[in-house]
Amino acid sequence: MKILFYRYGSICEPDIIEGFEELGHTVSQITEEITNKNLVFGDSARIVSNYLMEHPQDCVFTINFFPIISDVCNIFRIPYLCWTVDSPVMELFAKSIQNPCNRVFLFDRGQYNEIAPLNPGHVFHFPLAVNVKGKQQAVQNASAAQKSRFASDISFVGSLYSEKCPYDKLTAPPEYLLGYLNGLIEAQLKVYGYYFVEDLLTEEMVQTFKAHLPGFYTYPMETFLTDKITTAQLYIGNKITAVERFRTMKILSEHFDLDLYTGSDTSQLPKVHNRGFAKSLTEMPVIFHESKINLNTTSKAIRFGLPQRIFDIMGCGGFVLTNYQAELPELFNIGSEIAAYGSLEEMKDMAAYYLEHETERKEIAHNGYEKMKRDYTYPVRLEQLLRLAFSI
Repeated sequence: MKILFYRYGSICEPDIIEGFEELGHTVSQITEEITNKNLVFGDSARIVSNYLMEHPQDCVFTINFFPIISDVCNIFRIPYLCWTVDSPVMELFAKSIQNPCNRVFLFDRGQYNEIAPLNPGHVFHFPLAVNVKGKQQAVQNASAAQKSRFASDISFVGSLYSEKCPYDKLTAPPEYLLGYLNGLIEAQLKVYGYYFVEDLLTEEMVQTFKAHLPGFYTYPMETFLTDKITTAQLYIGNKITAVERFRTMKILSEHFDLDLYTGSDTSQLPKVHNRGFAKSLTEMPVIFHESKINLNTTSKAIRFGLPQRIFDIMGCGGFVLTNYQAELPELFNIGSEIAAYGSLEEMKDMAAYYLEHETERKEIAHNGYEKMKRDYTYPVRLEQLLRLAFSI
């Protein structure tokens, strides 16, 4: 099969290309958007159209949803396949989501529940994957000095969201609104496995919030996106994530050695060891493999599903301690393949337990790795994806 992969620079793209090729497919790439971030919708449409006219393909594939590429595929009458790895993805609400050429694969059931009714039969719930072979190669190629350098009791790789929290632009909100939002945030922080923020926002609150948030996000094309969805997911969801990650790192760093690989400001977390950015391909797998405990705190915009971080850690043979998510028991055996907590206090207790119980910790990490190697490699998942895409 000939697959045209339109790339924008996602870390997952090379692994997916390798997975398609391992299955015997021919992958062509359009990479202009990686180097030219000033491309507009019309540029992308022209580039893809010109390529398809000169080089006919069986389908076009992207990470996340590109409405303009869906429109081009609709004109050419070839399938457009996409697989989300992020949340929220506001482009999913574009009217182009209804195009019959679409085969949309969503890693989070929260996304699926919203988007599937817009194009019945063309939207699939589809959890993520990992390049186990590539991760293991990076671990095996690491020197003894590198392994020692990246060894940790507890580590976390990722943003604290403090630098990407648009909620903080809220300007002079009415006291009643701020009080309600603060209470809502605190309530949601106590609940894992269900995101109820959107349910508890009235339209009046949303419009007041919008009036006090300069540059409130609006999608530039025809869309099904509502201000309530934007407020709940893009703004409040990111704020809750920022608050939760700060509290998580504070609690852990006060009781354990915590290495944080991030570009976020950690000046308010004096006991955290900020190790700066980690190189995704060569250093991150070693961190995951050599850390006794790899922490995952899921962005609140991912309402039910599991983020890429979990798959990457397990694909490296690392031990995962994660917040509970509703889809977690659907994919893994909690306690034998992965460890999960339901509160920050429980997280602290579980961290102490697994640091002391090395044999049990290593057995869980091994079982998780075996699950990845068997069921969640890219060739396995992409073969399933293609079968679903071409069954329509």
